Amino acid sequence: MSDEHGRELDEGGAVESVVRETTTPPPPRVVKEAARGRRRLALILTLFCVGAAACLLYLVYNGRLRARLSEQAGKVRDVITGASARPPDPYTEAVLKVEEDRGEAVGRKAEAEVPAELKQYPEARRFLAIQEASAREAGMRSPHDFAELVSFIRAGGLTEAPRLGRGYIIYGVGLAATGELTHYDAKRGRSVPLFADESGLKSYADGLDAQRTQLESELKDAGDRLKAVDKKDKQARAQLNAEAAAKRKEIAGVEDALKSLKLYYAAPKDRAALFAEYETLASLARDFGGRAYDLNDAASVKEFQARLLTYVRPSALAVLEELGSAYQGKFGRPLAVTSLIRTEEYQRTLREAGNANAGSFAVEPHTTGLAFDIYYHFMSAAEQQFVMDEIAQLERDGRVEALRELRDHYHVFAFPNGVRPDEKEVEKILKGGAREKADEAKEEDLKVKTKDSKAKTNARLEKDAGKSEREVGKKRKSRGR
Repeated sequence: MSDEHGRELDEGGAVESVVRETTTPPPPRVVKEAARGRRRLALILTLFCVGAAACLLYLVYNGRLRARLSEQAGKVRDVITGASARPPDPYTEAVLKVEEDRGEAVGRKAEAEVPAELKQYPEARRFLAIQEASAREAGMRSPHDFAELVSFIRAGGLTEAPRLGRGYIIYGVGLAATGELTHYDAKRGRSVPLFADESGLKSYADGLDAQRTQLESELKDAGDRLKAVDKKDKQARAQLNAEAAAKRKEIAGVEDALKSLKLYYAAPKDRAALFAEYETLASLARDFGGRAYDLNDAASVKEFQARLLTYVRPSALAVLEELGSAYQGKFGRPLAVTSLIRTEEYQRTLREAGNANAGSFAVEPHTTGLAFDIYYHFMSAAEQQFVMDEIAQLERDGRVEALRELRDHYHVFAFPNGVRPDEKEVEKILKGGAREKADEAKEEDLKVKTKDSKAKTNARLEKDAGKSEREVGKKRKSRGR
């Protein structure tokens, strides 16, 4: 080893010796206190970490628990309400859009200016005459009842309007459907039930006979109870008389139904024709675009009839889609359509139910399949103005005849091929209507005159009878003298 190394070792040894000499160890008590402090700190840190981990685990578990509870509650709610996990139904969503609250006045309460094209003519019959002339020029016939409507559909010329179409929605069409299968006699203005065969006819007739027997028995019972009631008990007698009157009315209805059966089903040829009408309906009901309808179930028949009432002529559907697309593009909701084609029988049903818009005319516009009604009940003023202006432009273009009707509807009649009828034909119908009105007025005047004449005759007879009685009295008096 060199001297240099030796010197370094000596210096290092010297330093180590100095440290040992200057550093003295702490007392035992201080060492113990320091150890206890370190243990307390470690314990505190351990407890803190355990608490934090517990809180974290609780939050995670609580969140998962809440999620599971929410999921279970949703499932229970779906079971109770009938909701499902399926996507929302487009038709239901469209209905909600139609009925959506606008936050302002709607329907007839909204202030919108009605264009002249949608107002009634000074000569009210002109509106109907134009539509009648158009249907006549096109050679269109009206279906009397649903069986004939099915025949028209199969012959072509009518097309089904989808429930949710291009810019529009079928809203409440067919609500007045009865669910009864009938043949309608337009000349007599009466309906008669349709049956599949002789067995169905006999079963129905037997049921009417049994019903009449039961009602007659109940009427007799009411009469017997009336006889037993004290004549001074006016309230009880009035109630029994009302009950008897109701029974007599029911019996009259049953007897009228039996007369109809005899009238329409008596001849074998007529019976066969009516059985064939039933089969016309049944054949379509068995497979109506992939869906079957049970003609023995009234609810199913109503759905079947309502679907038949969604048919329309192609020219009318084209106008409807045009209006609907414009409206939906502007306001983001479909146009609500409440009426398309109607049978003459269904038109009568609506009229008898109090629908002021279902009039009685020579050619009822809706029975042609060229007319449809738009429902503006939920529309704001801006929406109504837009739709009316669009319809008015179509009328100025000679494509439609339209009217703002009562009960929140716009009636639109689409001319076949977009051409207005010849004005000469319109005038001819108007003159014919004037002659009919004149004839009706003459008939009414004749009835009044006949009634007055009968009243005068009766008064004269009563006067003569009074004279005779007085003369008889005088003779008796003279004899008594």
